[in-house]
Amino acid sequence: MQLQPLLAVLKSIALIIIIQEILLNGDSISEAAKITSFPGQPPVNFQQYSGYIAVSKNPKRQLFYYFVEAEANPDSKPLVLWLNGGPGCSSIGAGAFCEHGPFKPIGNTLLKNDYSWNKEANMIYLDSPAGVGFSYSANKSFYTEVNDEKTAQDNLMFLKRWFIQFPNYKNRAFFITGESYGGHYVPQLAQLIVQSKASINLKGIAIGNPLLEFNTDFNSRAEFIWSHGLISDSSYEMANSVCNYSTYRRQVQVDGNLSPVCSQVWRKVSNEMSRLVDSYDVTLDVCLPPVFAQSAMLNKLDEAAKIDVCVEDKTIKYLNRKDVQKAFHAELVGVTEWSVCSDVLRYDMKDLEIPTIHVLGSLVKSGIQVLVYSGDQDSVLPLTGSRTLVTGLAKELGLNTTVAYRAWFETNQVAGWTQVHGDILSYATIRGASHEAPFSQPERSLVLFNSFLAGKPLPDNF
Repeated sequence: MQLQPLLAVLKSIALIIIIQEILLNGDSISEAAKITSFPGQPPVNFQQYSGYIAVSKNPKRQLFYYFVEAEANPDSKPLVLWLNGGPGCSSIGAGAFCEHGPFKPIGNTLLKNDYSWNKEANMIYLDSPAGVGFSYSANKSFYTEVNDEKTAQDNLMFLKRWFIQFPNYKNRAFFITGESYGGHYVPQLAQLIVQSKASINLKGIAIGNPLLEFNTDFNSRAEFIWSHGLISDSSYEMANSVCNYSTYRRQVQVDGNLSPVCSQVWRKVSNEMSRLVDSYDVTLDVCLPPVFAQSAMLNKLDEAAKIDVCVEDKTIKYLNRKDVQKAFHAELVGVTEWSVCSDVLRYDMKDLEIPTIHVLGSLVKSGIQVLVYSGDQDSVLPLTGSRTLVTGLAKELGLNTTVAYRAWFETNQVAGWTQVHGDILSYATIRGASHEAPFSQPERSLVLFNSFLAGKPLPDNF
C-alpha cells in the first residue's frame, strides 16, 4: 500500500476512535465547556456550559453558544434552541440576559430570574450568524456576504457538531424558538433539518412577533400606532395612501434610496409618536440616559413591576467585563467591544422580502408543531399582521379550527388570546407584552412556553 493512502486510512481510523470516545463519554468535551460561575452570580443547582463550535474551516467560522440545563430533572426535559433576530442581534445578550435566561444583570451582580425558561427545558442560546455577539469569522468578507441560506446551513452544522459534544441530548425532543427576524431563522433551519433528514428529533417551532411576509407584517404598523392614539388621522391617511411602511422599509433597508415623499410621511409619523416612545412596546417607559437621573425612584418602580427598562444597557456593561468573558469562555475577535446587535455584519437585506409563511405550511405538512405568538404592544411587527398570516395559512392548508378564538389565563387574569388550527398550527397573543415578549411579560410568556412544549392548549380558565 502506498504511503499517502495509508496515512488517509490511519487518519480516518483515528477520527472514528475520537468520535467513539466522545459518544461514549460526553464529559470529554462538555466538561471543558462547563461554566464554574459567573462573576456576581447567585448559587444555582443546574449546570451551565458555553464555548465555540466551528461551522466552517475555510474560512474559519466559529459560533458561540450558551447552554443552560433545566433547573430540575434535566434528563427528562426537552432541548430548546433560541435564536434572536435582527438580522444580527445576539441570542445571548438579548434572549438569555434580557428576556428568559436564568440571570439578569443588576449593578455588578446577577439577579436570579424567577421566570427563566430553563424551568421547563434545557436551553441553548446561539449567537448567529458569525459576526454576532461573541461569534466570529476569520474571513471578514463573510460579513458582507451572509444571507438566510448561509445562516441556516451554519446553524444546522452547529447543531450536528453540538450533539457530538453533548451526546446525551441526541435523541431528546427538540424545539426551535426565536423572535423577530427569527421568523426567518427558525422556520428555515427547521425546514433544512426536515429536508436533509438530519437525525434530530424536531418536534416543533415557536416564533414571537416574527417577520413572515414583508408587506403584510410592515403594513400593519400604521393602523396599530393610529389605533393606539400615537399619530393623527392625517398621518394615518398618508401612511396608507402616499407611502406605506413596507415601501418605506424597502427603500431604506433594501434599496438604500429613500424618496422625499416617503421621508416626509414617516418623519411626520416619527415626530408625532415622539422619540421617547419605544416602538417595540408603545406602553412601556424607556431607559433614559444618566443625565436625566431616572435612578432611585424609577428603578424602584421597575423592580416592583419586574421590568427593568435599562436591562439592555446593564447587559452590555456586564458582557464587556473581562472577568465575565473569561468565565464565559468567550473572546472578542475583530471587534473591540461586545454589542447586542452587530456593528460588523452586513446581512443581505433583500432576504427580508423572502416570505417564510409558506415554510410554516411545509413544516405543518411534515407534522411539526408550529406556534406563532405576539406581544400585543409591539408596533414594529404588530399582532394584526401575524394573526392575518396564520389564519390565511390555516385556510390554505384546509385546517379546521380546533380551538376557537378565545382568551387564555395566567394567575386569574386574562393573559392573551389564542386560536388553534388542526391541533398543529397555533396563534396566541401575550397581553401587555412587547416585541420581546418575555422581557415585559415574563410570567405569561413562561406559561405559553410550557403549554407549547407540552403540546397542550393554553389555560382557558382561572
